[in-house]
Amino acid sequence: MNRKTIEELAVGDKASLTKRFVEADVAGFAEVSGDRNPAHMDEAYAQTTIFKTRIVHGMLVGSLFSAILGTELPGLGSIYTNQSLKFTKPVYLNDEITATVTVRELILEKNRVVLDTTAVNQRGEVVIVGEAVIMPPRKEPK
Repeated sequence: MNRKTIEELAVGDKASLTKRFVEADVAGFAEVSGDRNPAHMDEAYAQTTIFKTRIVHGMLVGSLFSAILGTELPGLGSIYTNQSLKFTKPVYLNDEITATVTVRELILEKNRVVLDTTAVNQRGEVVIVGEAVIMPPRKEPK
């Protein structure tokens, strides 16, 4: 795990995580979240929707950003304060998604980092865009 303070970050820093979403991920997220929308859980129902097959929960896909921010950039000790998400394309079972966070702005006086968040599928199509605001860890006293 990484741990970067605001002084160790620079505009343009980025980190990514890639994950293939499978049946067990969707079932586990439905169990934890309580979101058992048939668009995610029932193939027969999903075939009647505009997607024509089951889709992965958008918030499950969006959680990749949390993993990156909490473990890689800025990493351990970071506090998530804000996240916007726009779901631009559906994610289907077995899609491989690469989520990327990129430092856009450092607000030193408030110890805040503004990051662009983007997720793309294996075809390079953007499935989520957004913005995160993080309080990175503070310098450890010497």
